[in-house]
Amino acid sequence: MKIRILAVGPKMPAWVDAAVAEYQKRMPRELPVDFVPLALGQRGRNASIDKAIAQEGDAMLAAIKPEDQVVALDLSGKAWSTEQLADQLTQWRLEARDLTLLIGGPDGLDPRCLARSAQRWCLSNLTLPHPLVRVLLAEQLYRAWTVTQNHPYHK
Repeated sequence: MKIRILAVGPKMPAWVDAAVAEYQKRMPRELPVDFVPLALGQRGRNASIDKAIAQEGDAMLAAIKPEDQVVALDLSGKAWSTEQLADQLTQWRLEARDLTLLIGGPDGLDPRCLARSAQRWCLSNLTLPHPLVRVLLAEQLYRAWTVTQNHPYHK
């Protein structure tokens, strides 16, 4: 199983890339995590936010493979503890499908992306900046994997 994270947003600062790369390096070969950056939709003084969200949705939907298990990171989703995330990870692996996680832009995910998702996950009720979401997500995926392996990292 492969994990792909489709993330809308500009180029990340070096500290984000370094932190994400550290957790990617820690993941086992059989469970790689790949971040796929997607461009922000056109925003500006006279630009429509709905049009920007639709542009981001078009890019996301084009990047999702038909056979992928899709999970949207969304405030309307279910909050999981680390142990629950580890259970989810085990279930996703048993389904033997690649997993695609969706991180929307500053105005959220296109409704079509939410409809394409089999699950919605609320990473936090807090408002988090996009750079921090990427780091937190990478770390939690690594932590969930360590829980499934009875690795001491989680303790």
